[in-house]
Order: sequence, then C-alpha cells, then structure tokens
Amino acid sequence: MSKKNKRQAPRHVSSITAKATEFNPDYSIIKRDLKRIGLLAGTFFAILIVLAIFQNQLIALFVK
Repeated sequence: MSKKNKRQAPRHVSSITAKATEFNPDYSIIKRDLKRIGLLAGTFFAILIVLAIFQNQLIALFVK
C-alpha cells in the first residue's frame, strides 16, 4: 500500500528553471540608443549654456 501512495516531485519545476536560464536578452541596441540620447542631450545642453552666456550680444545683432 505504501508504494501506491508514494508521491513524486512535480515535473513542471524543472521546466520552470530551464526557461529561467534560457532568458538572455541582448541589450546592445538599447545601450547604443542610450549613448546617442546622452550625446544629443549633452550637446543641446551645451548649446543652451553658450546661448545663455552670449544672449545680450546675439540680441544686439538681430535687433539692429
């Protein structure tokens, strides 16, 4: 009777661990996009700083 009631480990546990180890995303495209966004943001920020420094001279050029 003890052999009939013997429980076995669930089989779906091994398939879950196999799926978890197979997940290996490639973030190289995202890294490249983030670098491009950072470069553009830095460039625009530098342009804004330069324009803020020379705003009086630029206004004098265009107001004439």
